[in-house]
Amino acid sequence: MDYRVGIGYDIHRLTEGRKLIIGGIEIPYLKGLLGHSDADVLLHSICDALLGAAGDKDIGELFPDSDPQYENISSVQLLKEVNTLLKSKNFKINNIDAVLIAEEPSISPFKKLIRQNLAKVLEIEEERINIKAKTNEKLGDIGKKEAIGCYAVAIVTAGRTK
Repeated sequence: MDYRVGIGYDIHRLTEGRKLIIGGIEIPYLKGLLGHSDADVLLHSICDALLGAAGDKDIGELFPDSDPQYENISSVQLLKEVNTLLKSKNFKINNIDAVLIAEEPSISPFKKLIRQNLAKVLEIEEERINIKAKTNEKLGDIGKKEAIGCYAVAIVTAGRTK
């Protein structure tokens, strides 16, 4: 099989007056993430990991923040478009592993729901998705509760054998 690996990273500043959306799920919290879209750091990092594995453009090139059609768009829609792109190139998602980094709020109670949502959106089995949540040990902007970040790794398989 032809395996391809991609890595993604995203970080957004927390701000008042916005909903906190992570993994396409609204997480109860006093602040939300600032961005042109809904600023879902998990989905943005997964999009970039999948696009990287497929050898394609990154999320900023495909969905530029200078384009008004993406203003306040749900990142679930962006992930669906990335999934459609992968399928059109005959790639199949093998697995996704992501690490959310936040001092607050606790993401752990929502991990199962997030995995279920991602599995539905990507049309893959839930066990192919792993979500971990870590703090930043009070270091940097994340540690000061000013931002949330995420790393993601994706492995895809090309639809052909060598």
